[in-house]
Amino acid sequence: MPASVGPEIERLIQLLARLPGLGPRSARRAALQLIKKREQLMSPLADAMRVAADRILVCSSCGNVDTSDPCAICADQRRDPSLIVVVEDVSDLWALERAGVANARYHVLGGTLSALDGVRPEDLNLARLVDRASDPAVKEIVLALNATVEGQTTAHYIADLLARLPVKITKLAHGVPVGGELDYLDEGTLSAAMRQRSAL
Repeated sequence: MPASVGPEIERLIQLLARLPGLGPRSARRAALQLIKKREQLMSPLADAMRVAADRILVCSSCGNVDTSDPCAICADQRRDPSLIVVVEDVSDLWALERAGVANARYHVLGGTLSALDGVRPEDLNLARLVDRASDPAVKEIVLALNATVEGQTTAHYIADLLARLPVKITKLAHGVPVGGELDYLDEGTLSAAMRQRSAL
């Protein structure tokens, strides 16, 4: 970075570079755009981030993020209480909601099991899932996990964990490619995968 750039701008660039999909070069371009459009972009973005930091909560029931606990999805009485869709991350929940494929409740694990990354069962939101799956109103658990090695390992672990409960355990079917991530799939693919789910 040129010496003429102040420490405030350098810090902005470094923070932007930490976001997924932004490297140092993209972060510099984003920072420059924010600076150029300070009134239209930077100030409103700073305000929105301040409000979000103060108000956003993690739902104690499902692990979604919202400004209320329970979140709007858990509080929605029109949702089917017999169906819980398990996802790795909030971005996957949002992808399924965008596609409008399930009028269900969700459960966010907060990741997947990974020996390489040191992610163990106790690091995921599994205990709460077992509690929720034990509710007599719950009839089916859909494992909507990414079609990666870690996602499928986690799905099998959950299936074993819930095997003693009287719930049907299904997984997403055709349309989700191996190695694919839900957040990058189109609504039609997600819809087909949800309709054609199968027993695990």
